[in-house]
Amino acid sequence: MFNAIIAFSLRQRLLVGLFTLALLAGGVFALSRLPIDAVPDITNNQVQVLTQAPALSPLEVEQFVTFPIELALKSLPDLVELRSLSKPGISVVTVVFKDQVDTYFARQQVLEKLREVEQDMPPGAERPELGPVSTGLGEIFRYVVRDTTGRLSPMDLRTVQDWIVRRQLLGVPGLAEVNSLGGFVKQYHVLVDPAKLQAYDLTLRDVFEAASKAGGNAGGASIETGPEQFSVRSVGLVTSLADLRNTVVRATEIGTPVLLGDVATVEIGSAIRFGSASQDGRGEVVTGITMQLKDANARVIVSAVKARIAEIERSLPPGVVIEPYYDREELVDRTIATVARNLAEGALLVIAVLILLLANLRAGLILASVIPLAMCFTAILMVLTGQSGNLMSLGALDFGLVVDGSLIIVENVLRLIERRNHALGDGAELDDRGMKRLVYHGAGEVLQAAKFGVFIIILVYLPIMTLQGVEGKFFRPMALTVSFALVGALVLSLTYVPMMLSLFLKKKGAIKHSPIIMVLHRLYRPALRSVLKARRLVLGATLGLFLLSVFAFTRLGGEFIPRLDEGDLSLSVIRLPSVSLAESQKISTTLEQAIKAFPEVKTIVSHTGRAEISTDPMGVEVADMFVILKDPEDWPEVNGRRRTKAELIAAMAETAEQVPGAGVQFLQPIEMRMNELI
Repeated sequence: MFNAIIAFSLRQRLLVGLFTLALLAGGVFALSRLPIDAVPDITNNQVQVLTQAPALSPLEVEQFVTFPIELALKSLPDLVELRSLSKPGISVVTVVFKDQVDTYFARQQVLEKLREVEQDMPPGAERPELGPVSTGLGEIFRYVVRDTTGRLSPMDLRTVQDWIVRRQLLGVPGLAEVNSLGGFVKQYHVLVDPAKLQAYDLTLRDVFEAASKAGGNAGGASIETGPEQFSVRSVGLVTSLADLRNTVVRATEIGTPVLLGDVATVEIGSAIRFGSASQDGRGEVVTGITMQLKDANARVIVSAVKARIAEIERSLPPGVVIEPYYDREELVDRTIATVARNLAEGALLVIAVLILLLANLRAGLILASVIPLAMCFTAILMVLTGQSGNLMSLGALDFGLVVDGSLIIVENVLRLIERRNHALGDGAELDDRGMKRLVYHGAGEVLQAAKFGVFIIILVYLPIMTLQGVEGKFFRPMALTVSFALVGALVLSLTYVPMMLSLFLKKKGAIKHSPIIMVLHRLYRPALRSVLKARRLVLGATLGLFLLSVFAFTRLGGEFIPRLDEGDLSLSVIRLPSVSLAESQKISTTLEQAIKAFPEVKTIVSHTGRAEISTDPMGVEVADMFVILKDPEDWPEVNGRRRTKAELIAAMAETAEQVPGAGVQFLQPIEMRMNELI
């Protein structure tokens, strides 16, 4: 079959050329659509069920909210794992499905089951909601809403974030959710006076019902006046504190209305807080956390978010600005730049070695062109199979393996041309038909070696493709990408390479040999004769080297993956479980001031506790502290040199130990989330 493919490629060179151009165009298009991220997303196929219950303790949340939801979801098909977390005021149930289950189908199944248990929710518990269609690594962009004039309070800034910034950001394509943290959520508080209730012979239920109905509008009939018609409606929507105070609770026997302001104090207050945010040791700030859709392109979405923020800032109150402090695009750009540089350097090195050792410019350029074409083939298959371009998938490509099969064919064709020239003379010129026949025989003679070389390498990666769970999500893309590149290289070696050799190799003249290869041949022949004479010695030395390597392997350290330098730091700060939110925030502020004193730090933002609805339900005893560092080139010199990042972390850890009441662990933003997922 493979010989037939080579023969077809030599007969239909124009068709092969057109397919090559189509491959090139398709590869460029696929690369523009390829999802790009720093590392693979190892989040399993899960759906989160979030239920708010502000009035319930953790035990009551577990008994009356979490347990009924778990019981209803246990019968779902393709269920892998069901786990939950009950915290003060919130229940989080995580439903894990098999990887092949469609995410939106899984969410529909969960939603149908939740409708069955909604009526069993206790008073004080809200309707269960599904978490956003995102992943553990979905937090791609974080920002602070700041007032540069000092006129707005944290409550005002939180209102700006919730009602202006968040609502406009939610329209960005590919964005799943925008969470708010920090500041105070504005509420109308009705503080009832028991003595006045008794004086007016009212109950707390009367006041509750009156306040609940205060914001209602009512529709009536219509009035016809001649040829026109006017709709009649009663407008009761509350727009101010005065409207709420003037709400009628009940009319007395003589018809005098008792207003809400007669029995209660109506004022503006804040909702119950389960978390807070602060920056640079200066106190409370309002932050926003954007989360991308599952399997979306982080780099594209972050660019769209920043473009939308530039539009939103024009509609903000005077003096209010949006300041980003964590941008995934910067990490993705650095990672992809590293991968691209390594791939480019590897490709150039392979090309240089090929041209140098082949000593044939045309043959070397034909082999070099296999590399970008194989990359195009790989990109197309990555898009079709839903893979993303990241450090693990793209960084695993080896261009030496990619050109190996084509190199064998090219060298053998050159050998046959040299043998023909030796028999007929260098001046004898091959016609086109003779060149096709020679290329066909040259490729066919070594086809088995080229084919099995590719298949054996792919076979090595097959066990990696069978990995499951976190290991599979992390390492399977690497194995698939390498296999795609090898398959593409094999296809090109059977079609494109023979076609190009028959067209562009010289049809007459001597075949030049690389001086390096000639020297290596002269050195290799006597070395080979010596080795064949001392077979036992060579075998013993090989066995000894193998045993030594096995011993050395047992002494090696081990870790799941190499640590990626993300540039910034993330501190996990833990206090005693009984700590209050105010005290926890105070400790965070103290720690911020200590860390901000380091000149290498650009800014530091702390998230203490959780947002009102959060996929990461931390208690108030836990804080995530994002330490954004300056560019290493801008770090000041200490004792005549710049500190390394490891030395900076060691100095920060020593400083953090001086802050009482806090245990600090130094991580990185993505590393922290991956540790939580694992």
